[in-house]
Amino acid sequence: MDRDPDCPRRGSPARVSGVFNRPLSSSNGHGTEQSRSYGHGELICQEGESSSEMFVIQSGSVRIFKARPPGPGRSSQPPEIELALLHKGDFFGEMSLLEGLPRDASAQAQGSAEVLVITPGALLVRLRRDPTFAFELLRRLSSRVRSLNARLIAALAEQEGDARASAQPPLLYATESK
Repeated sequence: MDRDPDCPRRGSPARVSGVFNRPLSSSNGHGTEQSRSYGHGELICQEGESSSEMFVIQSGSVRIFKARPPGPGRSSQPPEIELALLHKGDFFGEMSLLEGLPRDASAQAQGSAEVLVITPGALLVRLRRDPTFAFELLRRLSSRVRSLNARLIAALAEQEGDARASAQPPLLYATESK
């Protein structure tokens, strides 16, 4: 019997990133995923807009960023704060899909990029048909929370003048090595 390559072996760490590379479709049209292409510098979604799709990068890279809030002493700083640079197999936009709230950040193609657009209905179809997708989604979200916790502790320690604050990566959350 052939083993499913996306199903982790008992006792081995779960690595099922291939689940983000397989499009699914539904005959009823509610769960259809579609691919979209973007040119260099083109916005995929913008902070503050209301939409409910999430995106999986099929090729290329996508920069995730927020507008820098105005304030004293910030005129010499860049107008944007880069949160992440994502690559093939990474996802973004899940917060708006899951919470139904406006976009928390903007996403911009770096070079040409192709993304898989997943609507709420398509996410439900995918979760039913491919439970490893849910597991991988949760695993990556957990990793992002863990990274944010470490960065928050470092920022608080630095703010308090703690010399133990170590140098942090420039991004809000790091992606897995490819």
